[in-house]
Amino acid sequence: MSGKKPIAKTGPALAVRPKAKKEMDARARRTRDALGDALVELMHERPFKAITVQDVLDRAEVGRSIFYTHYCDKDDLFLSDVEDFWEMISTLLERSGEESDRVAPVQELFSHIAEVKVFRQALVASGKVHDVMELGQGHFARSIERRLAKLNPAQAIRSDQFSALAHALAGALFALLGWWIDHGMRGSAAEMDKTYHQLVWTGVHAPNREFAMKPAKSASR
Repeated sequence: MSGKKPIAKTGPALAVRPKAKKEMDARARRTRDALGDALVELMHERPFKAITVQDVLDRAEVGRSIFYTHYCDKDDLFLSDVEDFWEMISTLLERSGEESDRVAPVQELFSHIAEVKVFRQALVASGKVHDVMELGQGHFARSIERRLAKLNPAQAIRSDQFSALAHALAGALFALLGWWIDHGMRGSAAEMDKTYHQLVWTGVHAPNREFAMKPAKSASR
C-alpha cells in the first residue's frame, strides 16, 4: 500500500482505477511475502547454495513467470527480503510514535536476533552475513539521523553533524550486536538497549572540547 490519499471519484473510470491498483498492490505484496517466507523456511532446512528458484516456487506455490516479474534470481529475492526487514525494524520507533529518548529500537532488534538462532546459523553458512549487516547498518544510520534531528537536546548537535554522527552510532550499534552474539548473548536485550543509549547520550551531552593535535615526532634514524 502506498499510503497515498484516495483519488476523488470524478467518473466511472476513475472510480475503478484506485481500487484495481490497491488490489494489485496487495496481491503483489502477498506474493512477495510468500516467496520470502518460502526462502527463509528452506534456509532452515538446507544450505543457501543448494536452494533453487524452483524449490522456492514449489514451497510458495507461485508461478515462475510471476517470480521473474519481481526478482532476477534467488539472491535478488533474499536481499529484497532483507531490505524489507531492516526497513521495518529500523523505523519501528518512528512508526510507533514513541516519545522516549531512544534513537534506535535496540531491545527489539536484539530480542529478534535471539529468537532466530537457526536462521542466523543458516545465514552464517550462506556467506551472506556481511551483506546483511552492511544493509542493516545503512538503514539504521538513516533512521538514527532522523531520530537525532527530532530529539536534538538543547540543540546540542549541529545539523551538519547529524549524518556523520548517525553513521558512527549505527556502526557502534552493530559492533555491540556482534559482541553480544560472540559472547553468548550475555545480558538481556533490555540491558543492551540501556548500555547503547548510555553511550549515545553520554557522547551527545559531553562538553564541546577542542583537542589540539601535537605534531608527530619524526622517527630517529
